Amino acid sequence: MADPLATRACTLLGCRHPVVQTGMGWVSGAHLTAATSAAGGFGVLAGVTMDRAQLWAAVRSVKEATDTPFGVNLRPDQPDLDERIRLVAAEGIRLVSFAGAPSRDVIARLHDAGVLVMPTVGARRHAEKMLGWGVDAVIAQGGEGGGHTGPVPTSLLLPAVVDAVGAEIPVLGAGGFHDGRGLVAALAHGADGVAMGTRFLLTAESRVPDEVKQRYLAAAVTDTVVTDALDGAPQRVIRTELVDRLTRATTLTRLPRALANALAFRRLTGTSTRDLIAEGLAMRRSQDLTLAQLAMAANAPMLVKAALVDGDPDAGVLPTGQVAGVIEEVPTVAELMERIVAEARATLARLAG
Repeated sequence: MADPLATRACTLLGCRHPVVQTGMGWVSGAHLTAATSAAGGFGVLAGVTMDRAQLWAAVRSVKEATDTPFGVNLRPDQPDLDERIRLVAAEGIRLVSFAGAPSRDVIARLHDAGVLVMPTVGARRHAEKMLGWGVDAVIAQGGEGGGHTGPVPTSLLLPAVVDAVGAEIPVLGAGGFHDGRGLVAALAHGADGVAMGTRFLLTAESRVPDEVKQRYLAAAVTDTVVTDALDGAPQRVIRTELVDRLTRATTLTRLPRALANALAFRRLTGTSTRDLIAEGLAMRRSQDLTLAQLAMAANAPMLVKAALVDGDPDAGVLPTGQVAGVIEEVPTVAELMERIVAEARATLARLAG
């Protein structure tokens, strides 16, 4: 009998278990990515918050730690995307993931370089569009997920996306998954595995400061909020006094801080002022952003950095899925993967009688 946990996602990604660690900006560094892939899952390195030199160093660090496949998360509108594509292709990276939808041209350029493409979608029609443009897999993230997220819960989105594109490409469920029972539930919906962010953030290999992890562990399921006050797009974060203040603020009062953060983010990622302007104009055309939203586009990454890197959650924001409310400990990645697989097999055995 075929192993139900040996799915198409495992074959495509080259991993033992159908569990993906998502490319969380400021969180998914080389240490966490290597640990995930070495434990049998598929780690994704967060390249969006790195300049090219940092990305190359991180890729090399993962490859030195494990010989198992892993991916890199990029942004489809980065002005140096061609250079990054050449970098990941030269290093033999298996897959690039995107939080936002890549263009048909970006997908073609990655395929020409021999790299697989996996975007995250929040609606059935988006999955259908991505399939038509030739992506190799999709992550369907429901509203329970952290960071940028949509309004449709995973229990409704995932089967809809599977019905739309699952016959052609692997579909991974995201939003609310943290254990083996959830993995089996995703498989029951017809998915080929799960993608998790918050669950991997709360592991020993995650370099998020311990005191910040404790803020996550203390959160209840009802302690998160979805707000567009950070960069103009809905994001799920832990509710704090800062988030409440930002939500109450007007665009006019948010703008100075957003502009300062945009310049700071430019320096950290090695983007020139000229490229920043060109990138902003491209984002405005492709995403129909107002000038105010455009100025806020780099606001969220810097607010996240303040909390997850600098260790000051009162000065930053804590992106999270609602699943933080049911997580109570910080295991190693190897312990987490072993437990998820054992729970999944026990659940399948129970269902089989």
